[in-house]
Amino acid sequence: MAKKGGIAHSLHTYTHAPDAKSYGLEAAETLGLDPQQVFKTLLVSLAGGENKLAVAIVPVDSQLDLKGMAKASGAKKAIMAEPQLAERVTGYVVGGISPLGQKKELPAIIDSSAMGYDSIYVSAGKRGLEIQLSPEDLVNLCKAKVRSIKR
Repeated sequence: MAKKGGIAHSLHTYTHAPDAKSYGLEAAETLGLDPQQVFKTLLVSLAGGENKLAVAIVPVDSQLDLKGMAKASGAKKAIMAEPQLAERVTGYVVGGISPLGQKKELPAIIDSSAMGYDSIYVSAGKRGLEIQLSPEDLVNLCKAKVRSIKR
């Protein structure tokens, strides 16, 4: 998506350790990056009449504020989507879910802390591969809202 859109970006690879407890923190540590500048992609189920899915993008050293995510999405409640559902809907494996190029375009919300950096890192679609791009470009590519959704 970044290449198609003519977006300045770079790819960073590392060897994924199968026993890593946190995929995102592993990426930050292995690549020598500030964990607040590396973002994980999470899928949530939103409730409020009909269930739907949304994408939350938060720093790897933070947790998603589910109440904040629900409010930002205009839903009554948000819960984490089951990993199997996340993989099926996005086309990516857990630990390598990218906010870019998912099988189905879902509403996305990026934590506002991303905007404090010239560039951020998100999964590029598999474990051991990160894409670096500006937060503004990520917002545009994902058609995302920017809100405070971490805790």
